[in-house]
Amino acid sequence: MLQKKLIGAFTLLLLVFLSGITGYVYLEGWSIFDAFYMTVITLSSVGFGEVHDLSVPGRVFTTFLILCGTGVLVYGISVITAFIVEGELSDVLRRKKMDRKIEKLAGHYIVCGANQTGGYVVEELLKTKRSFVVIEKDPEKIKGLIDKNILCIQGDATHDAVLLAAGIEKSAGLITSLHTDAENLLVVVTVKRLNPSVRIISKAVEEESEQKLRMAGADGVVLPNFIGGLRMASEAVRPSVVTFLDTMLRNKDRTVRIENIEITPDSPYRGKALKDTCLYEKEGVCVVAIMIKPAGEYIINPSKTMVLNENNILIVMGDVALINELK
Repeated sequence: MLQKKLIGAFTLLLLVFLSGITGYVYLEGWSIFDAFYMTVITLSSVGFGEVHDLSVPGRVFTTFLILCGTGVLVYGISVITAFIVEGELSDVLRRKKMDRKIEKLAGHYIVCGANQTGGYVVEELLKTKRSFVVIEKDPEKIKGLIDKNILCIQGDATHDAVLLAAGIEKSAGLITSLHTDAENLLVVVTVKRLNPSVRIISKAVEEESEQKLRMAGADGVVLPNFIGGLRMASEAVRPSVVTFLDTMLRNKDRTVRIENIEITPDSPYRGKALKDTCLYEKEGVCVVAIMIKPAGEYIINPSKTMVLNENNILIVMGDVALINELK
């Protein structure tokens, strides 16, 4: 709101200056420079003498210029002062700095929606030290994100320009947790058109929406009600397991997670048996399973003699910092 007032104040000041210059040129026949100088000393009230002797119409015009221009000048100064005092100038500078950081990102994640679900997503990405950008419409939520130094963009995640500003073309993945399935579906369709290779995870409220979201291009669909039901059943039948997982997720002293490490063609683990890697030498990290691509088959608790190749993805559990070192 204050920024709009600032633009309005500058516009009024510009109109007053242009009117003053035009008036002196037309009524007195002065050069543009003399007219500009006369307008400046008139509005600023510095008390300098007139550039040239004024005619009667020129004096009448000067009187009106003083009355109208001084009021506009005072209004402009008050708006500029408010802009600085109320902190909006620092907000604008922070926003510019944030935009430059977003432009430099690559291989990051984009979170659509800073609602309750999106808030948990943001918290997890922060804990696991991933680069990400949040897209949110609500200016109050955006202000809260900026205060926490979280990279964010105010806008509609279904619009091309907003997604491009968030770096969708260079991102590794996108998570959409908007309020309705229709909004999430539109985000998925838009994103797949802008970057077909990006991995998309979408929230779904209705079960029947899952198939539609997958057909539109979502790589993963999460139903909060379904997950909540499973959690409640697990609390009842396997409380020790749930307690362990809760401790793992909520531990404030260290961040322990189950992560994946892909064996790429240039990986130092490629062609080696598990026992010949450093995986078993790292205290706080253990190999839970190995996924064999492209079949998607999982080998639980693999043998130490198993040889790794580029079609393997290691599923490991341990401290995130140690896993990132291994990656």
